[in-house]
Amino acid sequence: MTVARFWRKIPQRYNLIGTKCENCNTVYFPPRSLCPDCRRDGKIIDHTCSGKGTVVTFSVIRTASDQFSNMTPYVLAIIELEEGCRLTSQVICDPTEVSVGMKVKSVFRVIAEDGPSGIIHYGTKFVPV
Repeated sequence: MTVARFWRKIPQRYNLIGTKCENCNTVYFPPRSLCPDCRRDGKIIDHTCSGKGTVVTFSVIRTASDQFSNMTPYVLAIIELEEGCRLTSQVICDPTEVSVGMKVKSVFRVIAEDGPSGIIHYGTKFVPV
């Protein structure tokens, strides 16, 4: 996928755009076309999440695949956003500083590179507040 198409087709990777059910006010990330809580269709709207959240649980990755081996050790966490939805993301800090309940905010960072001279992919990661 070309960079321009990657940016156009997956906006939630860059802007934390999810969806919100106007019927029950539940926010989802990634976006959903149907609300699984109230089973309503047609009342789903785009919703930009605040990017502020709390670490629910985490793991320190010490041995990673080749694509991410230059980042080890790094923290992979489940973040609960203020809106109530949860997502998995990297937390950028010293792994010994992360704790359950820690407040974090989203930042725009390099996610991966396609080789030393390839396309650089950016996306959302989190940092302590």
